[in-house]
Amino acid sequence: MAHDALTIQGLDAGYGAVRVLHGVNLRVPEGQIVALLGTNGNGKSTLMQAVLGLVKPTAGRILARLDGQQTDITGRAPEEIVDMGIVMVPEGRRLFRDLSVEENLVLGAWRAAARRDLDRNLALCFETFPRLAERRRQKVGSMSGGEQQMVAIGRALMSGPRILLVDEPSVGLAPIMVKQTIETIGKLKERLGLTVLMAEQNFTQAIRIADHGHVLVHGEIAFQGDTGSLKDNHLVRQFYLGA
Repeated sequence: MAHDALTIQGLDAGYGAVRVLHGVNLRVPEGQIVALLGTNGNGKSTLMQAVLGLVKPTAGRILARLDGQQTDITGRAPEEIVDMGIVMVPEGRRLFRDLSVEENLVLGAWRAAARRDLDRNLALCFETFPRLAERRRQKVGSMSGGEQQMVAIGRALMSGPRILLVDEPSVGLAPIMVKQTIETIGKLKERLGLTVLMAEQNFTQAIRIADHGHVLVHGEIAFQGDTGSLKDNHLVRQFYLGA
């Protein structure tokens, strides 16, 4: 039976006096994809940022299991969390537009373990995204949104992640690129044995690759289960699909 790579217990978090998350409990089993579903403004990005240490929780705990050891990462600095191998592909990509594809990718390999494997991870990125290999010297700012999302995922891979957080990968992408991007995340999980927590509002695409889903409504987990049960849940279908 798989252990949980990430365990979130009773998490409250927000910004200043505004509390966004209310007692969130969530488990991400090792080697699986868990989709964090919900429309804008319900707290998905806040939860992702809390895991990475960018938002400090006011209550609850975040535990990470790496190399068989469980560590409390609640409130730790983001660079310390990334150095453990917990890495995020941020919403909006946040790339250096005036730098080339390869320069953006190499910037992802800042932690010591990743620097040792830089050449291998760069080869993995170019194998995963052949289009980036063809355009390795091109400035990122001149590329399409879909190509930029490839660079953002590749940059995260350059850090040699153990747990990958992907925040709203479909935002701003054409439908065909949404499908390809989601499929790529699924393939990387299978190939590398990655554990993935993915925040995504495109319910239909997310459940194609996720093992489990949690629907966040007003900062609380409203529904959860394996993706088959969520797909068949009439409340979820009504909430998302207008069925």
